[in-house]
Amino acid sequence: MMKNLDMTVLPALQAELASATNQLLATAASLSDADVAAPSLLPGWTRGHVLAHLAQSAGSYVNLLTWAGTGVRTPQYPSGAARAAGIEAGAARPAALLLAEAEEGAARFAAAVRDLPAPAWSARVEGMRPPPHPAWYVLVRRLREIGFHHVDLASGYGPADWPASFVHRELHDCLATWSRAGSTVSEIHLLAPTPEPGPPADPGPRSRPAGPGPRAEPRPGPGPRPRAERNVVARHRGLGDGPVVRGTPRDMLAWLTGRSGGEGVSLLPAGQSSTSAPGGAGLPEPPPWLTRTAPADLPATPPKDYP
Repeated sequence: MMKNLDMTVLPALQAELASATNQLLATAASLSDADVAAPSLLPGWTRGHVLAHLAQSAGSYVNLLTWAGTGVRTPQYPSGAARAAGIEAGAARPAALLLAEAEEGAARFAAAVRDLPAPAWSARVEGMRPPPHPAWYVLVRRLREIGFHHVDLASGYGPADWPASFVHRELHDCLATWSRAGSTVSEIHLLAPTPEPGPPADPGPRSRPAGPGPRAEPRPGPGPRPRAERNVVARHRGLGDGPVVRGTPRDMLAWLTGRSGGEGVSLLPAGQSSTSAPGGAGLPEPPPWLTRTAPADLPATPPKDYP
């Protein structure tokens, strides 16, 4: 079990995290004082709020790794109020200071990752919301923060820039933590991306929800199917009440997480199987996202093929 973690999954997550961090810091370095005072894509937050949050959250994840390494309960944040106050205090700082704090936070987190003993990656820790999860999932959570908040900076980085591994994993975990009670859709149909000229296009993830999440329906077997159905690579049913939506994994993830207005996602009217409304037209509000910080019952070490 630990060999899988040390030799495959953990280094892959660390490499992806290093790349994502470098890209984020490059964007932060390009921002002026006026830029960081301008609105982000998050309601009520400036770019300064986003950068202050990313710097502070790096330290919060160091706390969780400290907990894993020492066995002494170390909360991610002292309290929700302290977290909010820290973000507000940092948001108005000049761009150079925000960049320095983001760099320092990233360096501290990288050092904590590097120095954590191998057995400690299986230790159980917990964020501000349940469920508890093994320490290796802290890497996934940090990658999530960087990937989505980089988009929120509205500074040239968007969903099209997400690595395929990020799209695969986040869509998988979005479905694995799905809340049927608050769902605004009944089914999600994932489409194969349209090939683009140039290098081979990102094929996108093959959704494989694990644990308690909704199960993907296999692609239908041989036989005639309507033309619009031929590009469907996975169907997720039983998600709740509402219409059926379809789109590529990347477009679907962007919409589900509020990082797009639904571009590339279409509505399939009830009772129809071969036609759909234009992308974004008539879509409901996206369902609640990240109602839990992690899928329930994650194993102590990630499966070898963990997304």
